[in-house]
Amino acid sequence: MSKTPRTALRNLAAMLPLAAACSAMPALAALNPGDKAPAFSAEAALGGKSFRFQLAEALARGPVVLYFYPKAFTSGCTYEAHQFAEATERFAALGATVIGVSNDDIETLKRFSVEACRNKFAVAADDKAQVIRAYDAQVAWGLNMAGRISYVIARDGTIAYAFRDSNPDGHVANTLKVVERLAGERKGGAAAKP
Repeated sequence: MSKTPRTALRNLAAMLPLAAACSAMPALAALNPGDKAPAFSAEAALGGKSFRFQLAEALARGPVVLYFYPKAFTSGCTYEAHQFAEATERFAALGATVIGVSNDDIETLKRFSVEACRNKFAVAADDKAQVIRAYDAQVAWGLNMAGRISYVIARDGTIAYAFRDSNPDGHVANTLKVVERLAGERKGGAAAKP
């Protein structure tokens, strides 16, 4: 074998782990409807300003759409943030809070909350991946990076819906349908069922 094919083969072998890490592998979500949502508190950003997000406080106001995304300012994550920003008023009209979570640092998320989230909803920094792991939202290859998973958490603190798909399309529409169902059940006097 000549040096050129051998070098090309070595380069290809070196690139395989990177290709796997960047591929659209789904995350492994183990939380199912009816499971108790892990309580958490995290530093978050909205409109470029940081604050402490508390799940319990948000649930006192209504359901929470908790969506995990891999990395701020990447094309898929920016696209998904734009979709959630466009739908934030519809979620709010139904009493729901939207919060995105990634393992980015808070300084990055301050910018992301303005540029991608358009000052419409908060994003939380989970640089140690504690929330990501608690929600079984880490990527399949075990890094601290989140996969693309959306949860709807009912006011009673249970998971009402879980949607995992590496494609950012569908997360907003699917979670909005569940929040609408929960709002209808609440209006109708029925307890919100997962």
